[in-house]
Amino acid sequence: MTELDIAEVVQRAGVPASTLRFYEEKGLIAASGRRGLRRQYDPAVLDRLALIAMGRTAGFSLDEIARMFAPDGQPRIDRQVLAAKAEELDRTIRELGVLRDSLRHAAACPAPSHMECPTFRRLLRATASGTAAVSKQRAPRSPQER
Repeated sequence: MTELDIAEVVQRAGVPASTLRFYEEKGLIAASGRRGLRRQYDPAVLDRLALIAMGRTAGFSLDEIARMFAPDGQPRIDRQVLAAKAEELDRTIRELGVLRDSLRHAAACPAPSHMECPTFRRLLRATASGTAAVSKQRAPRSPQER
């Protein structure tokens, strides 16, 4: 396959040219040359950009992602790092589930004021103390469970 012009990479990868240039500055990708003033890329850059996007979506920093590539550009992903990130995502999912359920309760709570709702006040206390994210207690789903 022939080299891809920067405009083709932009279109196929769905990232702006400024992002490609930034990734080049960070050493995440490299242009294979130029045709006139336009950067040219090996088609493998599309896979590399997909890996970068996946890493960003998973919450890895660009520096962490950069360390996932060997000097020859091939992926060199530490499986323990992936497992740790998966555990971190599991914790975040649990925390967001508790928050979602608490918000649903607060939205449907029949208490005259949210400040009169024991569940809402418990959530406020947990948030203020920094324990809301790790609370194992789930908020009730229905107003009757308040």
